[in-house]
Amino acid sequence: MRTALIILIGIHGIIHLFGFLKAFGISEFNAISQPISKTFGLVWLLTFILFALVMVLLLVQSNYWWLSGFLAVIVSQILIFNYWSDTKFGTIANLIILVSVIIAYSNFSFKNTIIEERKKLFENSQTPSEKVITKESITELPSIVQKWLTNSKIIGKIPIYNVYLTQELQLKLSPDQDNWNKGKAEQYFTINPPAFNWNINTKTNSIFRIVGRDKFENGNGEMTIKLFSLISVADAKNSDKVNQATLQRFLAEIVWFPSASLSPYIKWESLDEYSAKATMEYNGVKGTGEFYFDEKGNFKKFMTMRFQDSNAVRPNEWTVIATKTEERNGIKIPVECEASWKLEGGKWTWLKLKIKDIKYNLKEMPDG
Repeated sequence: MRTALIILIGIHGIIHLFGFLKAFGISEFNAISQPISKTFGLVWLLTFILFALVMVLLLVQSNYWWLSGFLAVIVSQILIFNYWSDTKFGTIANLIILVSVIIAYSNFSFKNTIIEERKKLFENSQTPSEKVITKESITELPSIVQKWLTNSKIIGKIPIYNVYLTQELQLKLSPDQDNWNKGKAEQYFTINPPAFNWNINTKTNSIFRIVGRDKFENGNGEMTIKLFSLISVADAKNSDKVNQATLQRFLAEIVWFPSASLSPYIKWESLDEYSAKATMEYNGVKGTGEFYFDEKGNFKKFMTMRFQDSNAVRPNEWTVIATKTEERNGIKIPVECEASWKLEGGKWTWLKLKIKDIKYNLKEMPDG
């Protein structure tokens, strides 16, 4: 798509250059039968320069190419209106470029919104004391949770308070989808207060690109999905169901930063030798989940009853299974997981993820 757009802009720009050459008698341009004054010739040259700039910015993958693209289309279309009988078909090229400009601006705006949200997330984060976690500090937890925390290697370390991670994803956007869509995601967490901001970028095919952003902050949840960063496919917020669902997601994902299990907003109770129930309550929102472990204390599964969205009539069983565990930055965590919904029509495994990078206790938000 980018290559095709660059070629189109290049051809369109060169046509404008010929308008300048005709105005100054340097070359004949029979495609335009009307005479072109030198004043308008300079405008044709300006338009060529603007389109050339757009090409360069696209080639270097600048996030700001849409700005010069918009100016180029406006000036180009003014010229086309002035020489309509000969140049009217140039409007088609301008419309294609304009649509691309609008999509690029929407993507730029969407990313900027996420950046501002994450800055706020980090500004609100509170750094705990440097006191390390000891075996004595976890003795009141269920024995299997103690074993998990010890096995995770958080004993002797300070609590984790900020997290940044990247993921490679495979997704099925509907239960009847056969093929997996590939995607990438970034996620930021703060532990005190509990919050996260997650965004995804994926393609349904060679043309349609979908972006999404989920967040949980101050006990409020939001789930947003947009086509081309422009057209809202889903926008769930201001809902008790969404608030609880995003809180439960935070609860499930503490397996990537196990010391969060010691937070005062999470209470534990034993279920059996290898499982425990966690209840999380924050800012008036409450949710539960069951954690399952193996005999060594490795996390194996999280299960809860969770609303899919704000329109869900009842919660469905939502399960996250760890398929691979590794040590990252001195902490043993699940690095590959699968998430599934249990629906009336059967099990829908909609997500497979791999943790590509994870960083703990950042003092500020990473660039980019």
